[in-house]
This record gives sequence, structure tokens and C-alpha cells, in this order.
Amino acid sequence: MRVDELQTPVLAVDVDVLEFNLATMARALPGARLRPHVKAHKCTALAARQAAHGHTAFTCATISEMEGLARAGLGSDLLLANEVLDASRLGAIDGRVSIAVDSEATIRAAVAGGVCEVLIDVNVGLPRCGCEPARAGWLADVARRQGLEVRGVMGYEGHTMLVEDRATREAAVAVSMDSLRVAHADVGGEVVSAGGTGSYDCNTFATEIQAGSYALMDTAYAKLDLPFRPALFLVARVISVSRDYAVADCGLKALGMDHGDPMVDGGSVWFCSDEHLTFAPHEPLEVGDRVRVWPAHVDPTVAYHEQVRVVSGEDVVDSWPVDLRGW
Repeated sequence: MRVDELQTPVLAVDVDVLEFNLATMARALPGARLRPHVKAHKCTALAARQAAHGHTAFTCATISEMEGLARAGLGSDLLLANEVLDASRLGAIDGRVSIAVDSEATIRAAVAGGVCEVLIDVNVGLPRCGCEPARAGWLADVARRQGLEVRGVMGYEGHTMLVEDRATREAAVAVSMDSLRVAHADVGGEVVSAGGTGSYDCNTFATEIQAGSYALMDTAYAKLDLPFRPALFLVARVISVSRDYAVADCGLKALGMDHGDPMVDGGSVWFCSDEHLTFAPHEPLEVGDRVRVWPAHVDPTVAYHEQVRVVSGEDVVDSWPVDLRGW
């Protein structure tokens, strides 16, 4: 099958660009220096390719992702980088499981669920989960008294990821890691887990980086000075043409929009609605023409789709299920 034979809208990944991205990251952060975050692609077939490049420990955002990786034989070292209050499914996973904790309640949940290893999650500037740095050592002591092994600390400087000016981004990452350094001194442990695609090469304190978007990329990260290339796109068809604009058959229900509008080859996007993308084409288009649409945020975009078509040039060479969706 060729790309122009696919029913639209359809999610596609350029396998040659994907392999370039995976190899580029493997050279920059080999082996245990990278713990890929699978929330970006939610696909065990893609995770297997990451493992083939030497990245065999994974970060997850949901229990379902943890379970799916273990079923796929990729459970040698899984981290749920999120707090949960019912860890019973985690305790049943056949593999090494660690979980982030930031309170006595989440520590109790880990114990009750049969999870043996934890990381103390520290707030390093992103107003989300994580304890205050000064409280991390105390929480580690609580966890150890409950019989848990505290592997170290985790802190996500997510508020720095998309800062376009590199010097400003580096400075913000350094401030966040100063907070994590204070916490780690009190907590101990061999693991300092942090970072993402935007800080993969400037976060030098973390022992492991939790980058995920680097594999597929999106237009938000493409604005940064990163060596990774856009690999993920939607193929859509023009379903209506007016004098000044055209409409393609993909919209809010096919694209993650929290980072803004997507980009479309050969046109300027006006807006997206539920099932439509309205754009001004740079050259005349006809109903039935196909266009490539590049998402602004890869993670939620992938989560909308049941499968991703793997393409090389104009040929469809495989189809991968997006099998880590759900919770």
C-alpha cells in the first residue's frame, strides 16, 4: 500500500526519520543515561525499537503503560513517574517496578499495592506533583520505615522544556536541578531522574533523563535548537475548497491542540474544529487532494489514534497498534 491509498485522517510515522532520532539520542545518552518516556508514543513496537538502541528502562505516566510494557517483555526496569493512590495493579506486574511518591498517602499506597521501590518526587519549579525539597529527606525516612527501598529522587523541570532561548533554558534547568540536588543530598540513593527532550543535553545533574518526544517530535519542540527531526504526521484529505481557504478532514478529535495549532504542508492554518482543519493553501488545491499535517503536541495526538502507519517514502511498510492507551 502507498500513503495516498490510506483512508484519512490517518496517523503516520516516517520510519527513516524515527530511526535517525533514536540513533541520535543513543549517541548522546547511551544506555542507562536515558529512560524514555513512553507517554509520548504509547506504542510497544516503538518502545522495542528504543530498547534495540540500548534504552531498556522506561518511564510511564499510567498504570496501563506499565502493564503493557511488561506484557511485551519490556519490563526490566519500569518507573511510574506519577502518584497513584491504588497501586494494587502495579504489585501484580511481572517486572521491576518503581513508583514516584510525594506524600505519606502515596507511600502507604505503594506499600498496600505490593510495590517495593520508590523515588521521592520533588517539586523543582513546575506546579504539579512533588514535595518541597526540604521535605524530601523526611519522606524518604518514612518510606524506609515502611520497608520500601528508596532508589533516589525525581524532579521534572517541565516548565523549562519549551523555552526557546537556549541560554535562558539552561539557566532555568540549572535552578531546578539546584533544588533537586538539595533533596538528593537528604534522600540518598543512586538514581536522580529528571529532564525531558528540551533539556536532554543541558541537564548534567540527573543520572537519567526522561525524554520522550525526541522520537517523534512535534512543532513545539521543532522551534528549539534540537538535532531531532519531525517524524509523526497526519495524512488528511481536502474535503472542501473556497476562494480563500480549504478544509481538510482532521480537527480537534485527531490532534493535540494544547500547544497551539498544527502546521500543514503548503498552507497556513486558520483554525481547527471538531472534524475540520481550515487553512489557506499557498497553491490552489482541489477536493480530494492530500496534505500532511504536523501536530504541535505529539503526546495527546498519538493518544487519539488506535494505530500508527509506518511509512518509508511513499510506501506503507507496517502498522503499529497504539496499545498503551487508557489508564
